[in-house]
Amino acid sequence: MRKIQMVDLQGQFEGIKEQVNASFDSVLESAAFINGPEVKEFQKELENYLGAKHVIPCANGTDALQICMMGLGLKPGDEVITADFTFAATVEVIALLGLTPVLVDVDEETFNIDIAALEKAITPKTKAIVPVHLFGQCANMERILDVAERNNLFIIEDNAQAIGANYTFKNGQKKKAGNIGHVAATSFFPSKNLGCYGDGGAIFTNDDELAHVIRGMVNHGMYERYHHDVVGVNSRLDSLQAAVLRAKLPKLDEYNAKRRSSAKKYNERLAGQENIILPKTNNGCEGICNSCDCHVFHQYTLRITNGKRDALVKHLNENNVPCGVYYPIPLHRQKAYKDERYDEADFPITNQLVQEVISLPMHTELEDEQIDFITELVLNFLK
Repeated sequence: MRKIQMVDLQGQFEGIKEQVNASFDSVLESAAFINGPEVKEFQKELENYLGAKHVIPCANGTDALQICMMGLGLKPGDEVITADFTFAATVEVIALLGLTPVLVDVDEETFNIDIAALEKAITPKTKAIVPVHLFGQCANMERILDVAERNNLFIIEDNAQAIGANYTFKNGQKKKAGNIGHVAATSFFPSKNLGCYGDGGAIFTNDDELAHVIRGMVNHGMYERYHHDVVGVNSRLDSLQAAVLRAKLPKLDEYNAKRRSSAKKYNERLAGQENIILPKTNNGCEGICNSCDCHVFHQYTLRITNGKRDALVKHLNENNVPCGVYYPIPLHRQKAYKDERYDEADFPITNQLVQEVISLPMHTELEDEQIDFITELVLNFLK
């Protein structure tokens, strides 16, 4: 059996090696390292894949989130609501811009923002909602769209973990994650479902005016060289990273299908264990039925309900099986984001999840033999 890895980028590279190497050679020979042809072509190809009018590449996913908020004209003191159970980048940019982060609890089954908690948190100062499409599936966007419309709020999708996922509305209409709200941000960090070989990110929107503003913001506020029309930042995707993403994008649906297949195998082997709660989706399924494309399993995350999660982590690591705890500390307890406004009683689900969640290896190169070995270790430990 091959060595088990949390993410196997080396194995994935073998399938695109020739194309990536040829593209690298082309970029190096052209010396068009910033905003070169590879970046422009990738932008068009991703727009076509998403069905979005505008994709604006940038340097990383955190920048993408910050620039979304800058582009919308949010001002210091404006409140932005987001989920407590996620990576810090989401709240980090809110704080950096002098906005007021408002953290709320999440749904017990999907781990995405809880709609009742979201509605309760809205005040006259609220200007935007940042739903995080955690672990590979969309938040409940139909409900969020309704809340936003009734309260005149912007929706900024944090799509760093769910690119390629589809969201199905009650009327049967489907939209790609990141192409539902007013604007969206994604990350191309190497371990993402669509990842480059360094840092990278992008912003998506169907708003022509907003897209124009953001295109200037990512390049020092310039639309014409040395003419700075808006306050901007230096955040551009380089051509070498775009070349990698161009090689991977045509394979994204295939990559995501492989992840769903691995998730199905995990579920089949772990089903029925009384101390394990398997992943669930917005529509109540496990995200792995033949027709289901709502979950792209950026992470395969279980809940261990008998208080032995940390011991299981140790056991897996001792047997050379990597795993992750995403996330061990809720944002409302992080030193940087503590606030007297927060009451522990408002975060019962998040406070429970941080004690129970564990993510098992998940990537496109995962083999049945490896899944068998991992699940056997888990089941034997939890007997």
